[in-house]
Amino acid sequence: MATTPQASPAPGVIGRFGVYARLVKFQFVIDFFLALAIVWTAMEPATRVNGAVLLTIAIFAVGKVGVLSAVMTLDDVTGIKDGSDSANYLGEGGTELRPLKRKPLLTGDLTVDQAQRFGHLSLVWGAVWWLVATVQAPHTPTWAVVVTVLLLSLSVQYSWGLKLSYIGLGELLLLFSASAFVLAPYGITTGHLPALVLVEALLFGFGQLMIAGYSNTKDIDGDAAVGRRTVAVLTSERGNRLFLGGLTALNVLVIVGPALAGWITWWFVVALLPLIVLRLRQYAGFLSNGHALLARSRGVVAFRVTVGCVLLFNVVHFGV
Repeated sequence: MATTPQASPAPGVIGRFGVYARLVKFQFVIDFFLALAIVWTAMEPATRVNGAVLLTIAIFAVGKVGVLSAVMTLDDVTGIKDGSDSANYLGEGGTELRPLKRKPLLTGDLTVDQAQRFGHLSLVWGAVWWLVATVQAPHTPTWAVVVTVLLLSLSVQYSWGLKLSYIGLGELLLLFSASAFVLAPYGITTGHLPALVLVEALLFGFGQLMIAGYSNTKDIDGDAAVGRRTVAVLTSERGNRLFLGGLTALNVLVIVGPALAGWITWWFVVALLPLIVLRLRQYAGFLSNGHALLARSRGVVAFRVTVGCVLLFNVVHFGV
């Protein structure tokens, strides 16, 4: 068990806000909010300006801040308690392996109790606002309600609560959770699920999973030491490379497969060609140099390009 540093409070309200913003990884929270842009642009123009639809999206967004804050915070709480964050962010002698600013529990800017309390309150905040969003939503198909409930209850269980990443289910949870951030709000605002939106949700999910997969590759030693059973930990180096290659192939198949089946237009494949190129470059580069963090950073770029291509396609396809 790692020793937890004592907090050294940041001065003033602005400083304290900045510490909590770093705790919740605000850059990644912003990335996850791009899911709502996909949801909105995937609607028909008349639906986009419907008052009830806009209100539902706004309330869902308010709750989403809480859910994402809880996910990031409680992950860090577990990481500081079991020592995995120390192992993955600090080398021998305490040398910095990755930017420590994103880990205020490691730097001592917050205590575990402060972070844990914030994480629990954030989850309650998210649950309350998502309940309000669902109750007043224009549509409440059973599948969308189920997805919303599962997203709320499971997204925080990656390394806290059930600790699903410790029993080999982390990658599956990441894919589901990121995809559900598109599926849930789309379902309760429109009441249906076209093949195109399902594809776009899965691409959003793969975007996050392909970042985490390379992160987990870098974190093998630290994760293994605390019993976190990621694919990278459970397999050999060759097995992990094959796994990442399989994810890359599936990511491309999610784009091309539905077009081949006639479920979506071929124009979608053309629009997503930049992603296909970036995803192949990410994997080929990793095979060539084995640099997991470089591949991870390329994954972040690929994810944002994915969102950009999807938004451009939706605007052209559905009109403005």
